[in-house]
Amino acid sequence: MKPPESGLRGDFALLFLVLFVVAAGNTALQSVLPTIGRELGIPDLLVATIFSFSALMWTFAAPRWADASDRYGRKALILLGLGGYFVSKLICAFVILAGLKHLIAPIAVFVIFAAARSLFGLFGSASNPAAQAYVASRTSPSERTRALSILASAFGLGTIVGPAVAPFFVLPVVSLSGPMFAFAAFALITLVVVARRLPADAPSAGEDRPIANLEPTIATGPRSTQGGRSRTRRRVSWSDPRILPFSIYGLAIGNAQAASGQSLGFFIIDRLGLPPIEAQAFIGLALMAAAAATLLAQWALIPMFNLGPKLLLRWGAGLAAAGSVLIAVSTDFYGIVLSFAIASLGYGFARPGFSAGASLAVGLEDQGGAAGAITAVNGAAFIIAPTIGIALYQVWQPLPYLLSAALLLAMLIYSLKNPLLCADLDRDEVQTQ
Repeated sequence: MKPPESGLRGDFALLFLVLFVVAAGNTALQSVLPTIGRELGIPDLLVATIFSFSALMWTFAAPRWADASDRYGRKALILLGLGGYFVSKLICAFVILAGLKHLIAPIAVFVIFAAARSLFGLFGSASNPAAQAYVASRTSPSERTRALSILASAFGLGTIVGPAVAPFFVLPVVSLSGPMFAFAAFALITLVVVARRLPADAPSAGEDRPIANLEPTIATGPRSTQGGRSRTRRRVSWSDPRILPFSIYGLAIGNAQAASGQSLGFFIIDRLGLPPIEAQAFIGLALMAAAAATLLAQWALIPMFNLGPKLLLRWGAGLAAAGSVLIAVSTDFYGIVLSFAIASLGYGFARPGFSAGASLAVGLEDQGGAAGAITAVNGAAFIIAPTIGIALYQVWQPLPYLLSAALLLAMLIYSLKNPLLCADLDRDEVQTQ
């Protein structure tokens, strides 16, 4: 797939690299964390809460970083996010290594690791909305769905590469902390490259562009400055009427994916009856297959059939629901992998569907705010869903997948009934001002 041609070219590749590195590192962590938890004797439920702390900070910070990117420029916030990711990953690597070497107690590993992940949620969340807004502000509505789908596919590619290369970094000296050291190094390299090569964009202020210095409440009218004139404008939040249906859909989809995905590693360990270390390769293969299905959706099927948000929302929820049911009834590894791939194909449609839909529903001056709101929604899905998923899993192994399927079916119905979700938003005339 080609990147959009609206003035991005090589810049788009750098943005793709940023999201790819973050996704690869996070997925590598997700693939080894169940094994680390079992090796250190940390309860499964506590392992799940590690992601909850990070997601809470992400949800709190992402909209504020989006507003800041409107004021100070996208590049500055992208660099801030990469820096936060690097520091967080490095701390995680050292504390896991110390725990595996029995230098600190497992409970201390949990506390420090959770704090480091929260640091990522607080500062690492800056890069995602800034990168999305960088692209959205430089593409026309007709090409924005494709552009944001390609950008979203950086996560899909990262989730293939992360689990695939993680075992190669499990080395004798650093053991299971090796992947975290490696991806901290990758983040630092990416930070240097982006700082040197990505053009500094001007903040959204001045006479020629509306400013996005947003008021603190959506109750006030819109305000911006353009050509020396002022008008009030609303702050874009997840509850903004223009994007609220997309926020609801995205939150539900994200909760279903987080609850079922977080329990997958434990599901594979228990279904195969293998020691955690031996099951690690199988977990990585399952995540790779799922990521490949996501890329199939975003790199091949979306552009091939020119799918807009309306169809992406419907197909996404439907396929993800079907895959979730199949996971619940799978009894062997191949069934689990195939079912998880089907669900991931659905998520590969759904995520660019609601993110592009929200972007197309607002004007150019609100792209930063919309990107921040959607990023916050994505983070909010991981606040309690992973913990709930593991808790349900401990009650009955298929339960998180069956309840996720029910939620996904509800979103399929919602996407068929809600007027905004049914609208054809991928048109040049939609909200271009």
